[in-house]
Amino acid sequence: MIGAALAATASLVLLKHPAIAGSAQAGFWMLVIACWLSVALALVNLANLQQLRRPQQRAVNLVVPLLFGVTVFYLWEVAVRGFGVPPVLLPAPSAAAARFAHSLPTLAEDFTQTFIKGVLIGYAIGCGAGLAVAILAHRYQFLSRGLLPLGNFFSALPLVGIAPIMVMWFGFDWPSKAAVVVLVTFFPMLVNAIAGLSAAGHIERDLMRSYAASPKQALAKLYLPAALPFIFNALKINATLALIGAIVAEFFGTPTQGIGFRISTEAGRMAIDMVWAEIALAALAGMAFYGCVTLAERATTFWHPSYRT
Repeated sequence: MIGAALAATASLVLLKHPAIAGSAQAGFWMLVIACWLSVALALVNLANLQQLRRPQQRAVNLVVPLLFGVTVFYLWEVAVRGFGVPPVLLPAPSAAAARFAHSLPTLAEDFTQTFIKGVLIGYAIGCGAGLAVAILAHRYQFLSRGLLPLGNFFSALPLVGIAPIMVMWFGFDWPSKAAVVVLVTFFPMLVNAIAGLSAAGHIERDLMRSYAASPKQALAKLYLPAALPFIFNALKINATLALIGAIVAEFFGTPTQGIGFRISTEAGRMAIDMVWAEIALAALAGMAFYGCVTLAERATTFWHPSYRT
């Protein structure tokens, strides 16, 4: 690993030489390939380690994806700079990172506009409404039979068709983006929650009847706990759908801020490094959001068989 790190550092230093950047020869690429093979071999050995203690296994589980990601960015950097790819087509990761660091105030405004206002508010309303309607549909079967076909229909609607309508209805600011997120997240939650509320077994339901449990008690003690894995599955799906929906909606009218707005305008100005900085911001926000939902799932559904070791 130390040799691979030294080889990677040497190759990046060589790329600063004007005779190598954009016209690298076979010797340089042999160095890059050797570095990549060393890291690949190390990753294979780490992934195949067995019978480790829990702290060691956690460390390996963290190191493997981090090392893999660093390797991908390294290969991206040397390929772009070694072959002399124009920045308009694909900027180097270092250029996008530098633009990211120098544009933190703009990125913070875009993050607040898109994620805090559009995504989180729409996500909370859409998922909450979907769960509430699923509870009603579970209580009254005619709602379940009527809403599931509608859910399949609305899930197939394209975002590029929904977003302009929401902009006309709710204006150009964040409420129209939150409305798109509500529509995108409502039906996945509805479908998954209805399936989860129906997952309780006959024995458990008969037991609640033998205890003369009221519908509210049965819902709180049996149906909702049994539905939690399905609900969190919908929450994880919606965590990515909400961000995608808000960004796409910003392409169809928005104030002068927002991740989607910035991507659209900067792409038109050929500032591709800023476009990639916004993409990185969206990716980081989406990963953090998904991770928070996953941690909440582990904390509340630790009893589920999928988490047993």
